[in-house]
Amino acid sequence: MSFFSNIFGRNSDPKSIISFDVIDPIYSYLYNEQSSLEFKVKGIQEDVMVNLFFFPSSFDHEEGNEEIKKAGFNNAYEVLNELYKKMNISTLSDEQIQEGLEYDFIHIQFYSEPTPEEKKFFKRSIKNFVIFFCCTNSLEINDFKILYSGRHFFDYTKGLLESELLDVNNPKNESEEIGIRDFKLVLQGICQYLNIEIPKTVELSSQENLVQNEEATVETFKEFLQLVSRGEIDEELLQSQSQELFDKRNQNDDEFDYDFDFFEGMNSWHSDWKFDPEDAEYFISEMLGEDFRFDYPEETYSHDLFPYIQSELEKRNLELMTYETYGDSYLFFLANKNEVNRILELSELTKMEVVKL
Repeated sequence: MSFFSNIFGRNSDPKSIISFDVIDPIYSYLYNEQSSLEFKVKGIQEDVMVNLFFFPSSFDHEEGNEEIKKAGFNNAYEVLNELYKKMNISTLSDEQIQEGLEYDFIHIQFYSEPTPEEKKFFKRSIKNFVIFFCCTNSLEINDFKILYSGRHFFDYTKGLLESELLDVNNPKNESEEIGIRDFKLVLQGICQYLNIEIPKTVELSSQENLVQNEEATVETFKEFLQLVSRGEIDEELLQSQSQELFDKRNQNDDEFDYDFDFFEGMNSWHSDWKFDPEDAEYFISEMLGEDFRFDYPEETYSHDLFPYIQSELEKRNLELMTYETYGDSYLFFLANKNEVNRILELSELTKMEVVKL
């Protein structure tokens, strides 16, 4: 449909992947082939979800109607007009609403690493990019606006209404900056997943194929164990544990779980969720094989110590990580900082869940 932007200038930077020339073919695929996608992009936590939704039909159900009424609106078109106002897009007239036409938008959702402040509350940070098409200095659709939110859309209508207009060149805070960085990676992954050609002028976030399916093999487990042990695992133990973990995974792939036996023979620290600075200094010293001390405020304990521990470890190009215990404890280990992303990739591939603190 034709709807006009009240802002001059299009999203058409030839160097940026966040451009109409990239997003328009993604929209075409969603509209003509498949309106919902869910897949893995390298470097992004969890699956990326891409959906094409419509005003009003996507809201035409009991829950959607209740959300609209709860937000103080009579119908989905009124919600859409409220969003258009936020994006400086011309609103629909009563006559246009009476025509009962559909107005679509793309919702891309994924998780990023949390900021240091966010880490106090959760292990991953949700990112929502909601794309609405419009016309800029044209009678045809040639542009788009993006609403952004770093919150879960438990009430979808409320989530949309609380989203904010995004300026991709001027993020409002560190969390939004991380989201925009990863959004560029996600758009590249979507194009590769759908075999959409990216303009040669675009500066890519990665030169890799971000959606290649990598199968877990014995060598995959071997690489994982080598990285989480920083190469300090005994070769014979490495071979036996890699094979054992691979066999165990394949025996029950759907309901797969591990115990902690594979950490035997590695420098690790199994700790209660409550620990004091002296515990951290002692056990990290043990893992390092040398004295470790770090500065921290008085009366600081447990997870509140992580930023101070990490800051000191960073000087050694190391990072503290933990295996996911699903309990009130940690299984800490030290990783080389330049290998953390690969460890997280292998964690998902092998289903040996590792947490970035």
